[in-house]
Amino acid sequence: MIDLTKSRESIDRIDKQIVDLFEERMKVAGDVAEYKRNTGKKVFDPERELQKLETLGAMASSEFNERAVRELFSQIMSISRKYQYSLLTEQNERFEELTGLPKTADTKVCFFGAPGSYSEQAMEECFGTEVTSFPAATFKDVMEAVQNGAADFGVLPIENTTTGGITDSYDLLMEYDNYLIGEHVVKIEHALLGIPGAKIEELRKVYSHSQGLSQCKKFFDEYPDIRPAVSSSTSESAKKVMEAKDSTLAAIASKRAAGIYGLEVLKECLNTEDINSTRFIIVTNKKTFLTKANKISICFELPHESGSLYKMLSHIMYNNLNMTKIESRPIPGRSFEYRFFVDFEGKITDAAVRNTLNGIREEASRLKILGNIATE
Repeated sequence: MIDLTKSRESIDRIDKQIVDLFEERMKVAGDVAEYKRNTGKKVFDPERELQKLETLGAMASSEFNERAVRELFSQIMSISRKYQYSLLTEQNERFEELTGLPKTADTKVCFFGAPGSYSEQAMEECFGTEVTSFPAATFKDVMEAVQNGAADFGVLPIENTTTGGITDSYDLLMEYDNYLIGEHVVKIEHALLGIPGAKIEELRKVYSHSQGLSQCKKFFDEYPDIRPAVSSSTSESAKKVMEAKDSTLAAIASKRAAGIYGLEVLKECLNTEDINSTRFIIVTNKKTFLTKANKISICFELPHESGSLYKMLSHIMYNNLNMTKIESRPIPGRSFEYRFFVDFEGKITDAAVRNTLNGIREEASRLKILGNIATE
């Protein structure tokens, strides 16, 4: 019978040799990094790695070992690249640090929706009421105003606890050359608003943003004769009902909007879920971050091949950073290919963050740093 103790002793001896050889290999990897620094050569050379894996796999004595050797050395090469990135710590993206958001009358802030919107509420809670603010009818209009300089900052929703990510906002982050600088969470408390004297039993149509309608599904289940109608925003819905002066119409919006547009609250607490909050983002067209910034937001596209997502995320894990979110969106014009929006903790000036970004930048098909965000 095989002696288990002796087998374990043999494994320990072999593992010690492997560790010694691994450390020798990493020392040589440091020399390679120095050469690449001096010549400007990229760290990641996929063609060279593929050839190397084929050569090493062919040395194995069985089909199982061939696959295992390829996987083992693929990981070793990945670790070697990460080590080289840590030696080449150049910060490719230059962001300017701000101590806080400006809150003077000279500061121009654009928010999504009409006056009375949740976006306006988020804007006032972040910037106060002294800034020069103005509304925009669509998410795209907000991003456009920021990019062309009509606004210094823009405020728009990106995620809700009930209905998830707001996909239009994610897509626009890639379409426009704007950057995230902050975010703010607002508790959403939807109410049913109608003209004074309106009765719920007489309603036939209720307007709201698509997110608002989705968040109040239970209400429509209780009143099947009332038809939901999509509007550009919750506040715009309230404005539409006010202008129509029709007792059969109502809006799902905030009680704040009811006061602005002279509407009556027909029913409070319309949310299907008791816990209903929306995360709003603050965007600017300058590469800036706040001193209290604590989260990096990026978007990357990948080669359409096995394991590519794992390889990107491994840079976050290897640098001991905590990933807090991942979201995928289809890439326009490319069937069944996706871009990934990822958030992880850190500041743009941290060495671990720079190493992570350098690694993903070299190995992804495309990388955009969306911003360094101050969360609340």
